[in-house]
Amino acid sequence: MKQVKQATFLDALIPISVLVLLLGTSVYLYSDDSSYGPNQIALLFSAAIAVIIGLKNGFKWAELEEAMIKGITISLGAVLILLMVGALIGTWLLSGTVPSLIYFGLQLINPHWFYAASCILCAIVALSIGSSWTTAATIGVALLGVSTGLGLDQVVTAGAVISGAYFGDKLSPLSETTNLAPAVAGSNLFDHIHHMLWTTVPSFVIALIIFLVMGFNAEGVPNEGRIEEISNILLQNFNIGIEMLVPLVVLLTLAIKKMPAFPAVAIGALFGAVWAIIFQQDLIAGQIESGVSHFVGTFKLVWAALFDGFSITTGDAKMDRLLSGGGMSGMLNTTWLIICALMFGAVMEKVGLLKVFVSSILKIAKSTGSLIASTIATCIGTNLIAADQYMAIVMPGRMYKEEYEKRGLANVNLSRTLEDGGTITSPLIPWNTCGAYMQSVLLINPLDYAMYAFFNLINPLLAIIYAYLGIKILKITPKHLQTSDE
Repeated sequence: MKQVKQATFLDALIPISVLVLLLGTSVYLYSDDSSYGPNQIALLFSAAIAVIIGLKNGFKWAELEEAMIKGITISLGAVLILLMVGALIGTWLLSGTVPSLIYFGLQLINPHWFYAASCILCAIVALSIGSSWTTAATIGVALLGVSTGLGLDQVVTAGAVISGAYFGDKLSPLSETTNLAPAVAGSNLFDHIHHMLWTTVPSFVIALIIFLVMGFNAEGVPNEGRIEEISNILLQNFNIGIEMLVPLVVLLTLAIKKMPAFPAVAIGALFGAVWAIIFQQDLIAGQIESGVSHFVGTFKLVWAALFDGFSITTGDAKMDRLLSGGGMSGMLNTTWLIICALMFGAVMEKVGLLKVFVSSILKIAKSTGSLIASTIATCIGTNLIAADQYMAIVMPGRMYKEEYEKRGLANVNLSRTLEDGGTITSPLIPWNTCGAYMQSVLLINPLDYAMYAFFNLINPLLAIIYAYLGIKILKITPKHLQTSDE
């Protein structure tokens, strides 16, 4: 039996260097279209390089194949949610739920504090339901529509949505990542949340101040004429009313009641379909093909909204793009990207290439500040390489837990750091499951909105500053000094 050799630093560096080179080339050649095929090829080619290194080191193909399949299965729950979110957006456009949210937002929100208000609103919703994904797919989509009407920048709005959604998700006891981090690090959930407040709240406040300044200095707002024009388009094409928000209320209620995301979103999508049949009869009648009965045409249109989204022609090209989209088919490219990314990450982990980097880092991370900074860098690196925020929490958590204990650092320091580096940075990477999802929902490339997701950028930096200054770093008796009570 051939013995497996330990991976070297050069082994680990080769596939990562190839990936960085190919992804950079992909963005240069294809720009915003890089996530629609080029990035997937880059990930697959880099995975092939990692497989070759694994075979060289003594792994069998069957072992590597099994690792890739296992890595992909990690994402299947997210893929199911992703597909159902596509169905939800389609039926919520047809039902008038999203158009009504846009309409009321245009009437109520002042353009000058819109960015900050968007951030706060998404934070409240995500804190209540524990899901940044659901928040972005519902409130986030509507806020992008409102920003169009107010003459504001959609990319900045996306940054505000991401900032608020991930602030609320990070602090919500209902969030999967908020429960996962302390479970990996060995800390208590509510101790973990309390300890996160010290880095999370100041980061959020700084982000809000920036959004307020940007809002008051934005050019071309308010555009009263454009707001009235968009409002009239919505009223002419949809039945707009407060009752159209019932599907949203149902979804948020189910999430607060801790129903799993997939059935909750599925029920929300079905409510949207029912609401469309009840309240959007005129809209549906105008879209039924000639020669088709009203019953069959209605059934066909609602069914299509679930699998292929909704499309409308209003006479205004920007509004057509805003009010069209969704459907499960619209999420297939994102699914393709997620599968390719997780294949690469799974091979890198199986062959031991990620562990090589951590071992090298620990040799130079002598102080508490450098250890926490290294943990955050590893989380970000795992998000880049393994392309999944769960892996960016679990893998560094397993790798660093013993070192934190040896150095007398309480487990809450590690669990907080895992979120500061892993959870927060995941939506900023286009090929990460979170980044790919946000692009499919918000229709904005993460490379564009990343520079405006101020909370997500500030939080890791503030955590590193705290670490080097020794602010709110809880200590325990180092593991090697602990004595037995026996």
